Order: sequence, then structure tokens, then C-alpha cells
Amino acid sequence: MRLALPAPLRHRDFRLLFVGQAVSLLGDGMLGVALAFAILDPTGSASDLGFVLAARSLPMVVFLLAGGVFADRWSRRAVMLVADAVRLFALAAVAVLLLTGTARIWELAVAMALSGAASAFFYPASTGFVPMTVPPELLQQANGLRAIAMAAGNIGGPVVSGALVATVGSGSAIAVDAGTFLVSVISLAGLRVARNAPLEVQPFLHDLREGWDEFRSRTWVWTFVGAAGINNMLNAAWPVLGPAIAKAELGGAKAWAAIVASGGAGSVVGGLVTLRVRPRRPLLVAAALLVFLGLQCFMLALVAPVAAIAAAAFLGGLAVMTSNTLFETALQRHVPPAALSRVSAYDWFGSLTFNPIGFAIVGPVAAAIGRTETLLVPSIWFVVVAAGLCAIPSVRGLR
Repeated sequence: MRLALPAPLRHRDFRLLFVGQAVSLLGDGMLGVALAFAILDPTGSASDLGFVLAARSLPMVVFLLAGGVFADRWSRRAVMLVADAVRLFALAAVAVLLLTGTARIWELAVAMALSGAASAFFYPASTGFVPMTVPPELLQQANGLRAIAMAAGNIGGPVVSGALVATVGSGSAIAVDAGTFLVSVISLAGLRVARNAPLEVQPFLHDLREGWDEFRSRTWVWTFVGAAGINNMLNAAWPVLGPAIAKAELGGAKAWAAIVASGGAGSVVGGLVTLRVRPRRPLLVAAALLVFLGLQCFMLALVAPVAAIAAAAFLGGLAVMTSNTLFETALQRHVPPAALSRVSAYDWFGSLTFNPIGFAIVGPVAAAIGRTETLLVPSIWFVVVAAGLCAIPSVRGLR
């Protein structure tokens, strides 16, 4: 008996795109563990690790808006292919440095900065490219499959990376990570999608301003993105304070690993849900689901039993993946194709800009007012922002 492929995978170009992205997303999931041990094993310096991670994240934020303009102005497939080729080169360079024992922190930081800058060009281009590979009625399912691949990479990547680091070392693990981007490059090179219509040649800032006009003209877009920026900043309390609470009161690393794994499983289920369920008012559902992020922070603030926190994390993972998929699909359906990558770039920019602030302030805030009180802030905020978004007419009315 043959199992039927999900409808988007019956389209050759999306199938190639999905395979390449699923493999490279596994590589993304591998990087954190491999890079951490590559730096901490020889130096033991958390500051060095923070410096390298910052070197990767800062260019990603800085170049996102330019990435959106480039993707709309030229071939999105070409932008994605070049970006993945650059990430392949950067990771291969890191692997060589580690395997030869010659790696210095500044060299790793430069390579990671190059990788982060390439990601800034890739993400807006990919949002604009997916609608070119499937019919409009399959967009949500296509995005759901991508969400499942991302969740699977977040779960499987650290496991694979940890096993490789323990057996053959960090350099080999990052070499395998580089290989995942080679698979993506080959997949992108094999696509036959027609090039998106190029923009009329005009000044860069004019293109950027056109994208901004499209972004701000839709209340449901900028309110969701603004909320996401604050959400991500406040939700830094979860990954920063969670391990500390687990170590002190829940039984240590095994407890936190179970909670994180439950969140990852929820993300997979969220992706599966979007393959089957097509709500008539997608943004209303996306907004309402944010309540579950408040629930997971609240359960952690109470230092509830591990099973209860894990269950809340499962619902949180499901909520994030489902909400993100519904919002991205709404963008792809309602924003003009010629401006889609630029609007997506503003989405990424607004969603990520405040992340570093959240990670920087959550520790000092918790030291000043307490862990429980710090976690109650996002617990309350997610309920308030969910209600606020649901009250916006354009959010309720979008079908």
C-alpha cells in the first residue's frame, strides 16, 4: 500500500526546495552544540562563546532589509543559492580551522559573521520564493511542511551534533553541518522555477521605502510584527531562567531536556495541524494561540512539576509554530508578489531586533526582582497581547 505524499510535495520544484531546506535546517540545529563545545572545550570562556554568537546575530539583523530589496530586485532563487553557498563556505572554513587546530576566536567570529549576513539575505528571499513553487491553495500546507522540517531540525540537530562532538569532535560535526548546505545548494540549482519579475531599476532607498509603504499600510502586518518583537524580547526569560530553575529545583539537566524536547514535539504537531486545518480567520487563531506562551512561562514561574511544565511547553511549541505558519501564509497571500520579500524583511527585522536586549536584561532583572516575578511579566504580557491583537478589526476580518 502506497502512502500518498502531501499535496505540495507532488510538485517537483517545491519537493526539491523542501528536501534541501529540511537537510540544511538539520544543520542549523547542529550548529549551536558544535560551536559551543568548539569554543568552550579549549578556552572554557563563556565570554568568547557570547562574542562569536553575537558576531553571527548582529550582521543578520543589520542586513535583513537589504536582503529583502535584493530578493525582490533580482532572482530570489539566485539570492538563496548564493546565500547558502556563502554559508557552506563559512562553515567549511570553521571546520578546517578546528580540524587543523589553528582556530582563533576572531577567525571563528569572522566566519560566523559571514554566515549571519548570508542568512539575512536568505530568509526574506525564501518567504517570497515559496509561492512560486506551489499553487496558491497549497501555500499553507507548504509552509506547514517547512515548519515541520524546522521543528525536526531543532530536535534532531542537537542530538546528531552532540553524538558527533562526543565521538569525532566539534570540527567534524561542523564539517557535517557544512555538508547540509551543500545539499541545499544542489537542490536550489536543480529548480526550474521562472525568475520573479525584476523591479524597475531605481535607487536602493526607493525600493526600501516602497517595501515600508506596503508593510505599514496593513495594520494586521505591523501590529503582529511589533507584538512579535516584544514577545521575543520578553520570552528570553524562558531559555535563560528555565535551565537555572531546573538545576536548582526540578532535578537538573534531564528535567530541562525533557521540557525542551516536549516543546519541540509541540512544534512538530503544530506543523502537522497546519497541513490539515485551514481556519477561516487565520490571524484570529494565530493571535489567540499566543496565550499558551504565557501559560508555559506561568508554569515555570510556579515551579510546577516537570510534567506540568513540559505539557505547557508542548502547547507553547504548538502555538508558536501554528501561529507563525498562519501569519507567513497570510503575508504570501495578501502582499503583492513584487514586494513580498521586502515586507518579509521588515517582518524578520522587527521580530529579531529586540532579541539581544531580552537576553542582556533578563539576568539582571531576575537578580533585582526575583525569578518568579520576572517570569510573571511575559506570562501576563502574552495574555494581554493575544487579547489586543484579537480586538483589531483587520486581524479578526482577514480570511
